[in-house]
Amino acid sequence: QVQLVESGGGLVQAGGSLRLSCTGSGRTFSSYTMGWFRRVPGKEREFVARIMWSGGSTAYADSVKGRFTISRDNAENTVYLQMNSLKPEDTAVYYCAAKTGGVLRTREWTAYDYWGQGTQVTVSS
Repeated sequence: QVQLVESGGGLVQAGGSLRLSCTGSGRTFSSYTMGWFRRVPGKEREFVARIMWSGGSTAYADSVKGRFTISRDNAENTVYLQMNSLKPEDTAVYYCAAKTGGVLRTREWTAYDYWGQGTQVTVSS
């Protein structure tokens, strides 16, 4: 089991940047696929990005590709989401999540086993 804690959210103007961090407990952190999702009120949780256990494979939602970068430091049990060129439509609560198992369904929030509490990101126009 792993516990996840996000940090780094806040208020930023459009065009600005933020870096989210997610630190996990447990010695098996490096074995998990890690994902970032976001949710706005009234909508379902949306896939943002994911990174495989080794850090060698990443994937992004089309809406953030080229602006966001996911990375991980397994020695520090931490995964990051660098968000650049932020837009008002990026406003949401951002969650990190950990997934056991293989490479299937890594864009589906229902496939993830552990979740952080979320951090609010607000982008003003």
